[in-house]
Amino acid sequence: MWTRQHKQRNTGRLIIPSLCVVFLAYFGFHAYHGEFGINSKYQLEAQTVALQAQLDAIKARRMELERRVRLMHDGTLEKDMLDEQARRALNLSQADEITIMLPASSK
Repeated sequence: MWTRQHKQRNTGRLIIPSLCVVFLAYFGFHAYHGEFGINSKYQLEAQTVALQAQLDAIKARRMELERRVRLMHDGTLEKDMLDEQARRALNLSQADEITIMLPASSK
């Protein structure tokens, strides 16, 4: 009867640890870069801040428009406001008046 002696190899000891490393690397990558990962959270927070700023600007514009509409409402119609709106719409002024033109961004 022949007997062979085999030298034990270390590769069998590395299979399970290497599979664990691959497993953890896969899920770690997707935990950071995935659709619901850490990076996506930061992008959503940045988008939330930008949209909140846009919402605040729109609300401010709406409040300004509501204030102007209130000034032109029946019963509280102010002649100065009506005169200002008519002159702006028609682009007219009287000969004895001084007109100061302001850029639209300074309003």
